[in-house]
Amino acid sequence: MELNLEELKELISLINQTDLTELSLEFGDVRLNIRKSEKTIAPVSQVVSVVPSEPVITAAPVQAPPPSNKNLIDIPSPMVGTFYRSPKPDEPPFVNKGDLVRKGQPVCIIEAMKLMNEIEADMDGRIVEILIDNAQPVGYGQVLMKIDPTAK
Repeated sequence: MELNLEELKELISLINQTDLTELSLEFGDVRLNIRKSEKTIAPVSQVVSVVPSEPVITAAPVQAPPPSNKNLIDIPSPMVGTFYRSPKPDEPPFVNKGDLVRKGQPVCIIEAMKLMNEIEADMDGRIVEILIDNAQPVGYGQVLMKIDPTAK
């Protein structure tokens, strides 16, 4: 999506006609942030009036995500619960980034309704990313880890 000067002027005009104070857009490698600032004027009669000024427009390039490896497979959470990297607080994690795992090997625990559910690797491979911090809540289908099945 490209935004030409006329569309940008129209967008600014529309924002000035609303109660919106800020609008952020991202498209392609451009991030657009339009924000109304308010100037306060205090006349001698001590009446304060607010006069909106022109919106402030900032544009900054969006950092590109790291190159994706199309071979990576997601390990999703099969339930809503709390993610734990180790079987007990004082024990080492099941896996760390870079570890090789075998199909059926436990990689984490999801606690749901006071039950500890071991989540196992569906295939052999290398753990490339661990996306959730220990003891954080997770949702159904949320990606917990990424595994590279080509690294064996």
